[in-house]
Amino acid sequence: MRLIFLFLFTVFFIAKATVPPSETFQYVNEGELGPYIIEYDGNYRALPPFSAPFQLCFYNTTPNAYTLALRMGLTRSESLFRWVWEANRGNPVRENATLTFGSDGNLVLADVDGRIAWQTNTANKGVTGFKVLPNGNMVLHDSKGNFIWQSFDYPTDTLLAGQSLRLGGATKLVSRASAMNNSDGPYSLVMESKALVLYYKASNTPRPILYFNHEYWVNVRKGPLEYVKFDSTSEDDEGTAYGLNLEYQVANSSTGGTLRIGRPNYNSTLSFLRLGMDGNLKVYTYYDPVFDSAWEVTFTLFSRDSFWSSECQLPERCGELGLCEDSQCVACPSPNGLLGWSKDCDVKKLSSCNEKDFNYYKLDGVDHFMNTYTRGNAIKQDECGNKCTKDCKCMGYFYNQETSRCWMAYDLKTLTRVAHSTHVAYIKAPK
Repeated sequence: MRLIFLFLFTVFFIAKATVPPSETFQYVNEGELGPYIIEYDGNYRALPPFSAPFQLCFYNTTPNAYTLALRMGLTRSESLFRWVWEANRGNPVRENATLTFGSDGNLVLADVDGRIAWQTNTANKGVTGFKVLPNGNMVLHDSKGNFIWQSFDYPTDTLLAGQSLRLGGATKLVSRASAMNNSDGPYSLVMESKALVLYYKASNTPRPILYFNHEYWVNVRKGPLEYVKFDSTSEDDEGTAYGLNLEYQVANSSTGGTLRIGRPNYNSTLSFLRLGMDGNLKVYTYYDPVFDSAWEVTFTLFSRDSFWSSECQLPERCGELGLCEDSQCVACPSPNGLLGWSKDCDVKKLSSCNEKDFNYYKLDGVDHFMNTYTRGNAIKQDECGNKCTKDCKCMGYFYNQETSRCWMAYDLKTLTRVAHSTHVAYIKAPK
């Protein structure tokens, strides 16, 4: 009987817990635009919720299409504001849209016509307050300070220091489509059962293509991974050395580890990990006293000097088609040989799927970006070619003559020059 009473009392208390009138608000997307430089060459309106260097804003990159987002950076004319979290990604609102935090504890973004574009779904769940924390986590909390909802649980393309991908929660970051369009792009960083990997969603390929999965990256023999957390930690008492780390833990196990990805010689607490529009993974660190711009790129996964891989592993490094070497696009493959590369380099369109209407041109010492981390099929070379010929969507095939492995490509994009002449490519071209 006592347990029933306590349960009913708890339910009654939560149901009755409301946001004090002094804590409720409604902000309207109207008025003058901000004067400072922001990412993606857009415009913004700053809202009152603020915890340096984070502030809630409306921003747009096209007229009358606004995103509610959290910016990082302070108001210096030479410093860029960067967007580290977005509420209504790919679902913009217009002028005079409203952000309302009501007495029921729900935070609601509504368009000018009343359409709900985004909400926290926390009505009558015991919420009593709203805060932007110094680490960039935006939270709704109860009377005891417990988080009922937090933005850290809903990342877009960015992880702030202390933020995680987590089993049972958000397990991936997704790039934005372009500077002008913040809808989901083709790249994703995914915490899988045993590894942290990168995928590219190509337009013609049925499944996302794996383009990064390194044995010395976050990789465990037995899973599942419980979380992967990006963090910055001080490594000495003077605060002159910080480690940028990916910490990971296996569920229901003592197995875990820390992967060091950077070591700035200054306070790097205000850092974030981002999956960029180009598929590269970078860490940006904000430290006002050191740099004129206040920002530095303190880690890059794909670069000419990277331990992990060059930029040639990035699927769209050379656009629709290009041969990459030492992180540079060096040639445009064609039936007439290798030509000078430009952004106009493209795949020749076939008029039909009839094999009488096309042939192949050969490239020696060339790999597709998918070859590195996918095994391909163990078949003979002529069988590989026949499969591509009979598949209308196949644009070419790649073959490793040493391992007798075949890869069929439905999207070509970036091809990589390799030292092994036994790696060959055959690209379809109209006769």
